Amino acid sequence: MNPSKTAVIADSGCDVPQMFRDKYDIRLLPFHIIYPERDYLDSVDIDPRMIYKRFPDEFPSTSTPSISEVNDVIDKVLEDGYERAIFVCISHNFSGTFNAVRLASSERDDIEIFAFDSLNISLCAGLYAIWAAKRLAEGCSFDEVVGDLPEKRKDGNIFFYMDTLKYLQRGGRIGKLSGSVGSLLRLKPIISCDPEGVYYTAGLIRGERLGKKKLMEIVVNFARGRKAWVIVGEGNAHLEALEFEGLLKANLPDAEFLTRKQITASLAVNTGPGLIGVGILLDP
Repeated sequence: MNPSKTAVIADSGCDVPQMFRDKYDIRLLPFHIIYPERDYLDSVDIDPRMIYKRFPDEFPSTSTPSISEVNDVIDKVLEDGYERAIFVCISHNFSGTFNAVRLASSERDDIEIFAFDSLNISLCAGLYAIWAAKRLAEGCSFDEVVGDLPEKRKDGNIFFYMDTLKYLQRGGRIGKLSGSVGSLLRLKPIISCDPEGVYYTAGLIRGERLGKKKLMEIVVNFARGRKAWVIVGEGNAHLEALEFEGLLKANLPDAEFLTRKQITASLAVNTGPGLIGVGILLDP
C-alpha cells in the first residue's frame, strides 16, 4: 500500500497490463461481454482470443459496470485499508463508466474519491493509471496526483490501425461513410483520440507495410525526442506487433518500452483482428 493509502482503480477498457496491476495493486473495474450462453467479465474470465475465434459469425454485446459494481469495488478497497481512491476511466464518449463512478462517489461519505475521465482509451488510459500509481508509490500525496492528472492528458495518446473499419462501424464508433470508403478503397485508417475524447482519423494508408511506416512516423512525431513510456498493443497480430515494436525502438531511443500486450476482450469486440497500436505518455 502506498503512503497516502490511495487505491488506483482502472476500468478494463484502460487495458492496464497485469504486471503493473500486480506491482502497484491497481484494482480492476471490469466491463461486461455478453454472449448468448453467459455474461463474461472483461479481463477476469474471458480470453480475447475467444472473441476473435467466434468472429465473424458471433458478435457479443458489451455493457459498462453498474453503480452497484462500482460500490462493490469501493467497499473492497476500504476493507483492504485504503482511505482514498482514484478511478481512471476511458473517455465518456466510449463508455458510461465515468458517469457511473461519479454517481457512486456522490453517495459515499466514507472515502475520498477522484474520478478521472482520461478522454482516451486502452493503452493510453492505462498509462495514466500506471503513472498515478507510481507517483503514489513514490510518496506523492492524493492531492498532488489528482491535481496533476488533468494536465497530464496533453502528454498522452493512443495511435492504432486495423485491417478494416467494419468493427468500429458496427459498434457505432465512426460514421458510415468513413467505413464504406475504407472498405471500398482497401484503406487502413490510423486512428487516435482528439482532446474531447473522440476518435479521429490521423491518416489513411493503403497496405500493411505503409501502415506500419505511417504509424511509426506519427508516434515519433508525437514524441518529438522527449522521454516517454510506450506500450505496444495488438489485436490477434502477435508477429506483426513484435516486428513493429523492433522498428519503433530503433526510432525512439529516449523511450522506455514498458511491455507489449494483446488488447483486452472488450476492445477486441469493437476493433476486430489485425490491430497494431501504440500507447504513449510523454515525460512520465
